[in-house]
Amino acid sequence: MRKSLGGAASVVVKIGTWSLLDERGMLDLPVIARHLRDLVALNRTGVRTVLVSSGAVGAGCVWLHQKKRPATIPELQGAAAVGQSVLMNAYNTLLAQEDYAVAQLLVTHEDFKSRERYLNIRNTLAALHDKPVLPVFNENDTVATDEIRFGDNDTLAALVAGLVDADVTVLFSNVDGFILNGDVLDDVQAITSEMEAAAGPGTGTGGMVTKLRAAQHITRAGGHALVANGKKHTLPSILDGENVGTLFTPSGSLDSRARWVHALVESGTLAVDAGGERAAFEAASCDGSFEAGDVVMVVGPEGPVAKGLVNYRADDVRLILGKKTNEIAATLGRKEFDELIHRDNLVLLQ
Repeated sequence: MRKSLGGAASVVVKIGTWSLLDERGMLDLPVIARHLRDLVALNRTGVRTVLVSSGAVGAGCVWLHQKKRPATIPELQGAAAVGQSVLMNAYNTLLAQEDYAVAQLLVTHEDFKSRERYLNIRNTLAALHDKPVLPVFNENDTVATDEIRFGDNDTLAALVAGLVDADVTVLFSNVDGFILNGDVLDDVQAITSEMEAAAGPGTGTGGMVTKLRAAQHITRAGGHALVANGKKHTLPSILDGENVGTLFTPSGSLDSRARWVHALVESGTLAVDAGGERAAFEAASCDGSFEAGDVVMVVGPEGPVAKGLVNYRADDVRLILGKKTNEIAATLGRKEFDELIHRDNLVLLQ
């Protein structure tokens, strides 16, 4: 399976903050230069290559002489505002040695949630594909609020992987891979409850738990995900099939639109009974606060079974649960759709 990684037509690389900084908290320019050279070399072979970069807040803290990471959102946004330019200047200086430049894309979750914006980003990347530039994604921290934040760049990397139909997504971190019972796992075909427990609480916004979530998104869509040490491991060694890091192998296959739906963060859930799960997902209950067009998870007795764009807001869904299609208009005073989720906007997870 690892030998097949070298045939990737599209590769996303995410580099975490601690892979970009040295022990003093400064930008680790030798490590950064190595990663950028590897990305450029791969891009020159015709492989679509995209970088998802952390480090803006860290670089901003260094520039502002802040010894600790800010505790409030405005302070974090201020550090990011400074750090973005510092980080991109360092990238551009190093890339100039390869006659390349940065093509920076600052995004929020809203940019992926909107199909129009999503396609605009795809079109931008397509226009840059044969140019001597390296697309670099990062969260637009200076404008993001809690409602539209990714919260971590592992999630962003999973979204970008869907955006570019990535065959391989490498998550460079400060660990050698996913560690279970003291050992680094080599290849993972399915994420187990034991692994989820080892990763930590499900509410985390960083660390291994977010990498597991990202790997699950990526592999369900048909891509490979690999967690490796950004200080020790290299992109060429990974694509050459060397046994480094932890490789998560594909567990499904989705087309471009389905990847978009699948990667979005859900705003609520629709529970279905066993009969609904087998047939047309007849909803039995609704949880969460969402609007029409938001993504919801469809959950059966054994767990998540599908994900899709819902046609009605949560309050309306609660009113029409259990009713027949011809009763929707009488209940709501209107009827835009016959179904809660149209099958074209539904992605099966099992």
